[in-house]
Parts: sequence; C-alpha cells; structure tokens
Amino acid sequence: MGKGGNSATVTASEVDELRRKNGEMEKVVEEMKKEMLQLWRRTQVAEEAEERLCSQLAELEAESLDEARDYHSRIIFLVNELSRVSSSSSSSFSSDLASP
Repeated sequence: MGKGGNSATVTASEVDELRRKNGEMEKVVEEMKKEMLQLWRRTQVAEEAEERLCSQLAELEAESLDEARDYHSRIIFLVNELSRVSSSSSSSFSSDLASP
C-alpha cells in the first residue's frame, strides 16, 4: 500500500497510521452500537406506553358509551314522564272547564 503504484510493501509508519485509523473506527462503531441500543430501549418504552394509552383509551370509550346510553335512557324516561304529566294536566284542565 505504498504510495508508488503497484508496490506491495507497506512502511511501518503506514501500518501505524492504519492501526490508528482502525482504532478510531472501532471506537466510533462502539459508540454507534451504544446509541443504537439506547434508541432501541427508548423505542421499547415508547411502544409500551402506546399500548397502555390505547388500552386506557378503549376503557374510556367504553365508559363514555355506557354513560351516553344511560343519559339517553334518562332523557327518554323524562320525555315520557313529561308527556304523561302534560296529558293528565290537560285532561284535568278540560274537566275543570266542563264543570259548572
């Protein structure tokens, strides 16, 4: 890997330089591995949090649907009560008018 064409000889300084660069690259690779592991762990935590949130959301949706059904039933009951009271009031009012 000498500087001159097809030469197969490598000088001691070139070997030292290659070793130094190799050592630097190994450090960079190790640092990248650590970063990848940290990112993977953060991804796992985020996925678990997403699953918990989805579960909580499903529970809240079911609860809100139950409450909506309860309110609807209560409204129907009150409308029927109002109708019954209104019709009994108007028939009693009609009776009062017919009596001398």
